[in-house]
Amino acid sequence: MADNVVTLTGTDLDVATVCSVANGDHVQIEPSSLERMARSNTLILDAARSGKPVYGVTTGLGPQVSTVLTEEVINEFALRTVRGRAHAVGKPLDKPLVRAAMVVRLNSLLNGASGASPAVASHLCACLNADLVPVVGETASVGAADLLWGGTMGLALVGEGYFLGADRLSAEVMRESGLEPLVPGPRDGLALASHSSFSAAIAAVGQSRVSLLWRNMQLAAALTLEGFRGNLSPLNEDVLALRFQPGQLASARDLRSLLKDSALFEIGSARRLQDPLSMRNVVQVHGAVLACLNSLEDALTAEINGASDNPVVLVEQQQILSGGGYLNPHLGIQLIALNQSLVQMAALCVSRSARMMSSRFTDLAIGLNAGVTGSVGLGAATKVMEALFAEIVQLASPPPVYPPTQADSVEDCITNSAVSAKSLLLIEEKLNLIIAFEMIAAVHAIYLRKVNADVAIELQPVLDEIRNLSPALHEDRPLTREIEVLAAMLTKDAFAFVRDRPYD
Repeated sequence: MADNVVTLTGTDLDVATVCSVANGDHVQIEPSSLERMARSNTLILDAARSGKPVYGVTTGLGPQVSTVLTEEVINEFALRTVRGRAHAVGKPLDKPLVRAAMVVRLNSLLNGASGASPAVASHLCACLNADLVPVVGETASVGAADLLWGGTMGLALVGEGYFLGADRLSAEVMRESGLEPLVPGPRDGLALASHSSFSAAIAAVGQSRVSLLWRNMQLAAALTLEGFRGNLSPLNEDVLALRFQPGQLASARDLRSLLKDSALFEIGSARRLQDPLSMRNVVQVHGAVLACLNSLEDALTAEINGASDNPVVLVEQQQILSGGGYLNPHLGIQLIALNQSLVQMAALCVSRSARMMSSRFTDLAIGLNAGVTGSVGLGAATKVMEALFAEIVQLASPPPVYPPTQADSVEDCITNSAVSAKSLLLIEEKLNLIIAFEMIAAVHAIYLRKVNADVAIELQPVLDEIRNLSPALHEDRPLTREIEVLAAMLTKDAFAFVRDRPYD
């Protein structure tokens, strides 16, 4: 576990912090947040004692909303609420994703709107810090709250589920760690189950990973421009100012920073007056991806600090009201936009790599082979890149949004945001392989052209590291390991030394 401790207030969680906790950081709760929860929970307890109609507290859920719960069964109903919604199926979600969901749910509880008891937040905090992470199947949510994901997580927290890495019931594991299972009170069962924390958490992890991927894609494009001896006039700020598009100026500035001191800036260094569009339009497409990343981050900031509960407690107004905050259409739409923008970025990357295989475009040996007669060089590997691209296109397709008939047709609206969030993670994984291949192809072209000494100073260490991994093709060889090793390096931020550069 990491040594860093994050303080949660319920109001100022950001994507970077969600990811730091996902990767092991500990958490602590700002005391005033627990006091806010206690004030909110008092209203819930008063309603439970008086029999005031409150959804999920003194009434049934979904189609049984008209069922009145007696005071004797209210606490039992809280536990039954969790049990009746713990239905997630499939391969367990990775630990970082569940930890991310735990911290998002913990933070959103701290704003007090759920009416849950402070004990729920304290228990979530203790489990996070003990690294007790529930087993939660990968499939559950349709986007009208992550009800079944939440129920499955909640089942482990009350002692009746399982934690990752343990083959005993969660109650036993908690006691071995010095913790007791949570005993849910009125509203606590619904607070454990009904929220949108999983969709937001998975999207937050995806947004963070794709932000790194974007920087690596910029790096790949810079290397290709060096290997192709590309024309840099499309990076000119005066040219870009003639047609504003969000993100393109930041992309251009970043590329110019990467290429600083490159011989390509010298007059006459470019081989062509106009390069293929996949090189000429890098900043337009990469800029669009950056704009989508920023829009998704804005949507996530609202999600991870907001109340995705129903009903909600308005403490100052002394009211408990039904609402629709569990539905996340804005998040879903932003995820679709980002996934679609990544399709366009992937298409450019595959096209640039393909152009590098063609002697007609590069004036180099076909497939960038090192002069061996009949060698295919890197050329055959482009088929894998096209296969990866086809998979990305399919993953990026918008999920279906239809009028469902769940809960006796009471729940007739969904978003399926979770589908797009999970797709984002898979797209990032496949796109990293495509980026790795482009980088390898660019480095081979640079050395075949014998211009490695003219490459930008920022890129020299990257050039050397990739060349050590993928030496000249004096004879055909399998490239699988080279591509996969470099892709893994990219996901671990291996080229962080060129990332601390201003681009906006």
